[in-house]
Amino acid sequence: MRSKRDISFKKILSLFRHQNGSPFFNAKGLAIGVFSGCFPFFGFQTLLGIFFAKLAKGNIVLAAIGTWISNPFTYIPLYYLNYKVGSFFLNNSSNNLNEKSFVIHDLWKQGRTFSLSLLLGSSCVGFLLALICGCIVFFIYKIKIKR
Repeated sequence: MRSKRDISFKKILSLFRHQNGSPFFNAKGLAIGVFSGCFPFFGFQTLLGIFFAKLAKGNIVLAAIGTWISNPFTYIPLYYLNYKVGSFFLNNSSNNLNEKSFVIHDLWKQGRTFSLSLLLGSSCVGFLLALICGCIVFFIYKIKIKR
């Protein structure tokens, strides 16, 4: 009997390996998925990735796979990094929000600042990660075609 982990890992690699299309088409789809996966829209990241990949004429399957950059193991570090990057660009002092103990009342009072920092940071980090992952996938598929 196969374990569930082996089946899913093999299927994901198989999906990744057997995609048709140009290297740019595949890289564009994955990059869009990674970008969408960096936003804190739990449950809608895959839908956003597929929608934007369809608009940009990228690989839809790789866009869905790319959104898995945010998963239960990476949520906290990814969104913390996104918040810090957004705070840096908005010149918000991290001391304005008490990160150790978010009190619900204070969070609602400072919700706009928190949300703007998180979304701006998500955009910046998402763009950078999408660029890096897109380039890597482009070269992987380019090498695959040459073989």
